[in-house]
Amino acid sequence: MHSASGRCDDTVTGHRTHQSRSRYISFHLLRMRFGEHAISHVRQRRNKPWTPTSNCHVPDADRVNFRTLWHRLVLVATASAVVILTAAPALAVKRNGFDLSDASIPVAQIRHGGPPRDGIPAIDLPVFGASDAATFLDEDDRVLGFARDGDARAYPIRILDWHEIVNDRIGDRGLLITYCPLCGTGMAFEVDAADQFGVSGLLYNSDVLLYDRRTDSLWSQILGSAVTGLRNRERLRMIPLRHTTWRAWRQSHPTTLVMQPPGGRAVDYTKSAYRGYHDSARLYFPVAATSRLYHPKDTVIGIDLGSGGARAYPLRELDRATTPLEETIGGVRLRIHFDAEARTGWVERLNDDSATEFPSVLSFWFAWYAFHPDTTVFRPDAGE
Repeated sequence: MHSASGRCDDTVTGHRTHQSRSRYISFHLLRMRFGEHAISHVRQRRNKPWTPTSNCHVPDADRVNFRTLWHRLVLVATASAVVILTAAPALAVKRNGFDLSDASIPVAQIRHGGPPRDGIPAIDLPVFGASDAATFLDEDDRVLGFARDGDARAYPIRILDWHEIVNDRIGDRGLLITYCPLCGTGMAFEVDAADQFGVSGLLYNSDVLLYDRRTDSLWSQILGSAVTGLRNRERLRMIPLRHTTWRAWRQSHPTTLVMQPPGGRAVDYTKSAYRGYHDSARLYFPVAATSRLYHPKDTVIGIDLGSGGARAYPLRELDRATTPLEETIGGVRLRIHFDAEARTGWVERLNDDSATEFPSVLSFWFAWYAFHPDTTVFRPDAGE
């Protein structure tokens, strides 16, 4: 309070002290924004400058000017905030060196998986050998099997655990083999021969994000589409791929070739980089949607028909069903095959007088549900 003599009374209330401290901060903001001249007329009437140790308030005669300046500061700060917020979408948001500013998926859900870009090295020049020479594989080892026109190839999971991507060729086209150990998903795509992909080190819904080396666009494996960059929203052409045991694949494709472990790397391919992960209910990274219908790592056969919907066939449900079974989904007639011994399955599309293999994916339940929260689920006791 001011005394009659115009001096500052040190016995001010806590409210006044709070006001004085707030004004001290405000004066500093004013000085930074408008310069010393902006606060010269709110000095004390004496030549002694107003100091923060003084607990008095600004005299009434000068309070209007202070309020005017304060309102001006607020207007400037508000305008600056609007400019910053307006420009925010245009500001580059980068992770692992990738520009996420135009992402078609939530940027907050794009997570750093740990390794840097290419810290998990893709295989660009795969080397294949005859099946009888694949002594490094056990009968029950898992492989991704690709076959077309008599050309059969096996890609061992114990190698893909450490590399996740194989840039292969089929005729004059590119063959992109992908595997995400965190989601248990092996998927193949037919791409342009000039396209080469690498491992970004980023994840979305715990699933690997690939990147193409031509444009640095990021691609979601399970979505099968680009989610950033010049190719944003462009889709990859998914093609059939079997996820099965080495024994089962070799029996159905006796002339198959098998990808050999890359040379020149200090990696022990006999050991899993994810030991114990498949049996645990724990996830390493959060996902957008979860379901307790099954154990998170239960395996399902997943089919995505786009506008026709998504459907999951849990292997534990197929154990109780008579297979193969036929269903019509979104107007498409399908036949679902199940191999209980190899813990795998595949899907055929039924035409009038023929059947062709239809792309599907073996996936952990949590991963399938995270990407397809509206999925339907096959359950024989539900009459589905």
